[in-house]
Amino acid sequence: MSWLDDDGDDDLDDFDESQIRMRPNPKANRPRTKRRPAHTDAEIGRVLGVDRGRYAVLLGEGTDDERTITAARARELRRTPIVTGDAARVVGDVTGEDGTLGRIVGILERSSLLRRSADDTDQVERVIVANADQMLIVVAAADPEPRERLVDRYLVAALDAGIRPLLVVTKTDLADPSEFLTHFDGLDLEVFTSAQGEMPVDEIGAALIGHSTVFVGHSGVGKSTLVNALVPGAGRATGHVNEVTGRGRHTSSSTVSLRYVAPALAPGAPLGSGWVIDTPGVRSFGLGHVDPQNILAAFTELAAIAENCPRGCTHLPDAEDCALNEAAADGALGDAGLARLESLQRLLATFADKR
Repeated sequence: MSWLDDDGDDDLDDFDESQIRMRPNPKANRPRTKRRPAHTDAEIGRVLGVDRGRYAVLLGEGTDDERTITAARARELRRTPIVTGDAARVVGDVTGEDGTLGRIVGILERSSLLRRSADDTDQVERVIVANADQMLIVVAAADPEPRERLVDRYLVAALDAGIRPLLVVTKTDLADPSEFLTHFDGLDLEVFTSAQGEMPVDEIGAALIGHSTVFVGHSGVGKSTLVNALVPGAGRATGHVNEVTGRGRHTSSSTVSLRYVAPALAPGAPLGSGWVIDTPGVRSFGLGHVDPQNILAAFTELAAIAENCPRGCTHLPDAEDCALNEAAADGALGDAGLARLESLQRLLATFADKR
């Protein structure tokens, strides 16, 4: 066999790859790239709520150009959860006019993140709200009966997220909440009580000024009624408790941020404001995502003593060589310290039992 070409030589020009005709790209697409635009012109806004993949975002908060727009999630954020309270970077049509649609292209770092899991064995977290600094736990004195364990779970989730908890007991005209409230002795917990016709709107409102407060509670405890009283025009749906099951009907179906504006106490008095974040009522609150060390850290003076505990100490009453239990036995904590320790151990047990 000869490898000579038509010219009689063996330079094999016919096999030069540069002469091969390449099939053009039938779609005429440019190659995909991981590079994304910087979006230096993006505006920062507050996510007020989400409805079927569309986000309500407040832009220009506190300025003369304040407006609420509708935005969609950018493709590159399809795996990034965007929740009420997020500070979002928005581009596109941000005029807020009817029929316009902006695009969320980024989320700023969150100062806090309130989460729950489907149950205590589920490590997949459900993000409820971002950047809240307070949690108002709403519970009824009766109808439905108060559930101490559920409130404990709210407290654990708040302490894990670094959020200050508050408690309001509604329907105190139906039952005396005193015995129920003794369960929370020793906690640094501000408590409000509310009865029919005697809702402490001004007192609760004062605690909301300057804060972003997420409202949580069992269905039927009067949470939406309280929100409507604090934010006139909020229009949150209210329901009733089933007389047979004793359970409330879910009325709030979505999480939404509402601006609270304190009424002027006197002509010319400055107005204060804050954010009320209303959430759907729940009957369970999974703690599968919680780090118990965050619970201990919320009890500053006890956390300092616990530094002398052996590694892996549970700090529960039956824990061996626990510095906290030893301090209690030696009388070093005092009555107030003992109450705090009992509260800490109850919350740690709530997490550890996972029931």
